[in-house]
Amino acid sequence: MHLSGTLYLILAIAASAAMTLVLKIFKTEGTNRYAIILGNYVTCVIVGFLLLKDKGAVLQIVGSTLGFGILGGILFVLSLVLMQRSIEANGAILTSAFSRMGLVVPLIVSIAFLGEKPKLIQFAGMLIVLVAILVINGKKEQQTDIMPVLLVAVLLAGGFSDTMAKIFSNFGIQAQNDLYILIVFFTAGILTTVLLFAEYRKTGKLGKAKDYLAGIAVGVPNYFSASLLLEALADIPAYIAYTVFSTGVLLVITVIGLVFFREKLGKSQAIGIGLIVIALVLLNV
Repeated sequence: MHLSGTLYLILAIAASAAMTLVLKIFKTEGTNRYAIILGNYVTCVIVGFLLLKDKGAVLQIVGSTLGFGILGGILFVLSLVLMQRSIEANGAILTSAFSRMGLVVPLIVSIAFLGEKPKLIQFAGMLIVLVAILVINGKKEQQTDIMPVLLVAVLLAGGFSDTMAKIFSNFGIQAQNDLYILIVFFTAGILTTVLLFAEYRKTGKLGKAKDYLAGIAVGVPNYFSASLLLEALADIPAYIAYTVFSTGVLLVITVIGLVFFREKLGKSQAIGIGLIVIALVLLNV
C-alpha cells in the first residue's frame, strides 16, 4: 500500500471509531429515531461546505459527480431504513451480522468488474474476515419467524452503499471528491428530513435537543471518515481498503470498550477478534 493511502485509511478508521465513542458518551434515547441521524447529516453538509477551498465549486458540479452523489445518498438512507425494519422483524444480532457481511459486495465488485486481483493469501484473509463476523455475531436470538428476504436486502443495500465510494473513485472526477461527499450527505439529509416528519406524524415528537446535539457531534467524524476513506481508495485496492477499514474499526471500538468502558469480551467475540488480527496480517502480506 502507498504511504499516503495507508495514512488516509488509518485516519478514516480513527474517525469512524470516534463516531461510536461519541454515541456511547451521549447515551441518547431518541423520542424520534431520525433526530440523531438528521443532526449528523446536517453537520456533515456544513462541515463539507466549510472545508471547500473554492465555495463557488458547488456551481461547477459535473453530471457524474451529481449522479453518483445522489445515488450514494439514497443508498445511505435506504440501508438505514432496511436495517431498522430488519431489527424489528429479525432481531439486532442477525441484522448486524448481515449488515457487516455487506462487505462482500464491494469486494466482489472490485474483483469482478474493476480488475483488481488479490493474491491467494489475500483471498484467505477476506474469507477469515467473513468467518470472524459470523463468529462474533454467532449467538442466536430467540427468533422463530425470520424474514430472509429482508436480511438479504440489508446486506445488498449496505454493501452497495459502501461500494459507491469505490465506483466514484474509479469513474468520477477525483478533483470533485469533496463535492461528491457533500452531495451524498445533502441527499441523505433531505431524505432523512422526510422520514423525520413522517415519524413525527406517528409519534407527535420531533426528538430531544440532546438527540440533535449527539447528531452534530457524530457528524464531524462521520464526514472525515467518509472523505478519508474515499482518498484511501485512490491508492489502495478496494478488497484491502474495505476489509481493513471494517475490521480496523471493529478492533479500535473493541479496545476502547475494554479500556475506557470496562466492557468484557465473550468467548465468541474473543475468537472473532483473534481471527480478524490474523486476517489483517494476511491481507497486508
